[in-house]
Amino acid sequence: MKAAVVGSGAWGTALAIRLCKNGHDVTVWTFDKEWIPQMEQTRINPRLPGATLPEGMKISGELESIRGCKLVVMANPSFPNRTVCRNAAPYIDEDAVVVSVTKGLEDGTHLRMSQVVAQETGREVVVLTGPSHAEEVSLDVPTGLLAASPNKVLAEFVQDAFMSDTLRVYTSPDPVGAELGAALKNVIALCAGVTDGLGYGDNTKAMLMTRGLTETARLGIAMGADKDTFKGLSGVGDLIVTCTSMHSRNRRAGILIGQGKGTQEAMQEVGAVVEGYYATKSAYELGKKMGVDMPITTAAYKVLYEGYSAADVVRELLERSRKAESEDAGWL
Repeated sequence: MKAAVVGSGAWGTALAIRLCKNGHDVTVWTFDKEWIPQMEQTRINPRLPGATLPEGMKISGELESIRGCKLVVMANPSFPNRTVCRNAAPYIDEDAVVVSVTKGLEDGTHLRMSQVVAQETGREVVVLTGPSHAEEVSLDVPTGLLAASPNKVLAEFVQDAFMSDTLRVYTSPDPVGAELGAALKNVIALCAGVTDGLGYGDNTKAMLMTRGLTETARLGIAMGADKDTFKGLSGVGDLIVTCTSMHSRNRRAGILIGQGKGTQEAMQEVGAVVEGYYATKSAYELGKKMGVDMPITTAAYKVLYEGYSAADVVRELLERSRKAESEDAGWL
């Protein structure tokens, strides 16, 4: 099958490698045209230096290369995603299956990335997400993903395209829950890094992850997601991998912030897009709009956008008024 991956970041590249290994004819579109000769000669993408690009993988700087592809994977960072999708739309075949793999919410609109892709391409979009470091997927480390769409046929088409002996793909009818879990875990992972940078321990991180998942699910349910989705790969699974690994750019940026560096300085030092920074603002605004209590997201917003001290914000969280763990504790 002819396939295109639009976006040559680490994640798009890792998925393109997987599709190539599965026998598909793959073209990767890159915004960084000046890198193409180097990538073609060395078979290395500087954004994923630990992986070798298969010889059959084509690299193009022209969106016209999407024509004729039956599978089109949109793998751009969240902030330019709408523009890239709009520019790519005229080249997508009518019968192509479109997949969104970006984890985030659009600034201003608070739309999920698949909604952005759908608006600009006019297509029904499948979400592919889950606990997956690009570095590990590209090296065939066993991994599980989730293909989410109300359309079972499309979800299973994507499942079959990516499944291999090292990549297991499950299906789900709940793209809302899948994408919110994927987007908001970046916020929690950034916070987990902050606690590491402050010198706190495993107890703190366990509390943060658990309560962070609770408020993520609270927002998701308010937006129509299935609460059980947050127990799965795109919820607790993605949260675990992103909060605990040094592969995570969000966690690494958080560590630097916890150690006292400014937000912009920390992101520059990480040297790649820190999606949790953008997702924090969108999630904070979305929680306000939906009337959903999101204390950890609010704390992250104060640190990232209002210049609050991380240590002071942690203290504020711990000193909140007492409450039961469950909002429906069952007591009379």
